[in-house]
Amino acid sequence: MELLVVRHAIAEDRDVFAATGRDDPERPLTAEGRRRFEKGARGLRELVESIDVLATSALARAKETGAILAAAYELRGASQLGELAPESDPAALVPWLRKHRARSRVAIVGHEPHLSRLVQYLLTGSAGRGFVALKKGGACLLSLGDTQLVGGAQLRWLLTPAQLRRLG
Repeated sequence: MELLVVRHAIAEDRDVFAATGRDDPERPLTAEGRRRFEKGARGLRELVESIDVLATSALARAKETGAILAAAYELRGASQLGELAPESDPAALVPWLRKHRARSRVAIVGHEPHLSRLVQYLLTGSAGRGFVALKKGGACLLSLGDTQLVGGAQLRWLLTPAQLRRLG
């Protein structure tokens, strides 16, 4: 199984958005963030031919990023998972990954620090601060072992948003 891990694209400034009185989970992507990720998603398509399952966090910026990714891959949409919230325990996603183990390629869209900690957890079995940093709109691809999801993953690649856009 391959796991495509994508951080949401550039969103509205946190403080400016907070001044509108709306809650952070509603904070959307900027127009520039959408435009850049549309090109980045085309770059992802050059590297990862297809996606079987797509899931995002329930926060607006991740759902919007997931919608762009779904369009690039001609998918019907994405499911939302509470386990992809920014402060979630990486171990909480493992049952969902096990459930989708028979799929070839699974993609998730989420937030930092969760994604860095999740990648570290799948690679090493330890969910510390995270030694992998995903920029907004960046992605990495992991190969997950057939028998050992936690601590048995292999990092195939890790790319910045600029690198993805160059591919698109």
